[in-house]
Amino acid sequence: MIQRAALIFFFSCISFFSSYTQTGSPNYEFRGVWIATVVNIDWPSKKTLSVEEQKAEFIRILDMHQRNGMNAMVVQVRPAGDALYPSRFEPWSEFLTGTQGVAPSPYYDPLEFMITETHKRGMEFHAWINPYRAVFNMHSSSIAPDHLTKVHPEWFLVYGDKKYFNPGLPEVRQHLGKVVRDLISRYDIDGLHLDDYFYPYRITGKEFPDQKDYLRYGKGLNKEDWRRSNVDSAIYLIHSIVKSVKPKLRFGISPFGVWRNKSKDPMGSDTRAGQTNYDDLYADILLWLQKGWIDYVVPQLYWERGHKLCDYDVLLDWWNNHTYGKQLYIGHGIERAGSNTAWRNTNELPAEIKSLRNYPTTQGSIFFSSKIFERNPLGWSDSLRNHYYYYPALVPAIPSLDNSIPAQPLVQKIDSKTVKLVYKGEEPVKAFGVLTLTLNTEVKFALAQLVKIVVADKTATIDLSSLPDTKNKRIFFVTVNKYNNVSPMTELK
Repeated sequence: MIQRAALIFFFSCISFFSSYTQTGSPNYEFRGVWIATVVNIDWPSKKTLSVEEQKAEFIRILDMHQRNGMNAMVVQVRPAGDALYPSRFEPWSEFLTGTQGVAPSPYYDPLEFMITETHKRGMEFHAWINPYRAVFNMHSSSIAPDHLTKVHPEWFLVYGDKKYFNPGLPEVRQHLGKVVRDLISRYDIDGLHLDDYFYPYRITGKEFPDQKDYLRYGKGLNKEDWRRSNVDSAIYLIHSIVKSVKPKLRFGISPFGVWRNKSKDPMGSDTRAGQTNYDDLYADILLWLQKGWIDYVVPQLYWERGHKLCDYDVLLDWWNNHTYGKQLYIGHGIERAGSNTAWRNTNELPAEIKSLRNYPTTQGSIFFSSKIFERNPLGWSDSLRNHYYYYPALVPAIPSLDNSIPAQPLVQKIDSKTVKLVYKGEEPVKAFGVLTLTLNTEVKFALAQLVKIVVADKTATIDLSSLPDTKNKRIFFVTVNKYNNVSPMTELK
């Protein structure tokens, strides 16, 4: 079984790489955007928006990213021990209505709405949760009477101006497990996503106040190893719940960009980061990858190429050598546009994308954050839409989660410019793909160019005159299932 999985992964990497080298744009590539809800960074843009304004704003966001060629939205649905959906475990988020615990009025389920609208556009929806943050700001946050900091104050620790779930308590892990089980059971999400906030980033001169709990639960470990074991336990618990409830659901993590510096560990990267995942956030990402507890990793490589302490290219290479067979996407700090000389260079982001496409083990990007795209910084939205993401791409399939192959579509010619695609298989599918292939080229998905994705269930009508890049090309069609596996190709005769 292990050998088979390794072979599947090996050949999937070859297919991904071939599709890029042969056509210039990969048919499989994760193209995601983080949509942050905490302190209304991206959506909703204000706490005072009406329900109709919230819906309209989210639709505008989706349409913008669809135009730019994105295929996945990573939306923060649990920013601080709260929820942007009806939950029996945690109150409504203040970032939705202005007051924690107050439901939207007129009532609607924002998460259900967002998933539906995202899927309508053929994009994936990954639900992003924060495991430990409980109160974003001790001085200004709205706290509902039934928030867990009021119900179980003994579960929380104050550090800086924030309140955190105590990672060392078994009760906290049990609660996190309940939240995850409830979320993935009730909603048709495509992935569950955590970011870099585990133990909080260190505050100079302040120690995280967990000594009492360490003495109670440490069991002979030193404090650093005990803290890491607490986070390991939480990740393993989430992994176990995901695989027991929805085995094919993706579970991914976006860690801080540096695991460890080489000065601390020969396995570490040739960087000089002030804080690291392993030594400061107590997140041993490599262990989780090695153990198979996560399906994909998105290191936040927000530094530019040539950075003196944390060079983008150095880290890109390091992460590609430490994926342990799991999918790797790169987190880009597009929010840094204009912040220094490097990030005033219009070529910075395009060069980062070109660099990652040279690695067969890197399979896409996620950008932080959504709002920045609204002003088209340095023309990068144009660059994505008109060049790098001009052709559509499917989210990379993960054969170890699902390797089913849907039935190929039947093609019915309606007239000289129109065809109808019909799917007669039993397994539900989410789209049809249209590909072009240079004459006299071997008929392989990896050698063809995906030029259009049509969201559909059983049938779709295609206007051939609307397809790009068809001159002197053969045209093929495939069906795409929920897990982004494609059928054999059917040629238009």
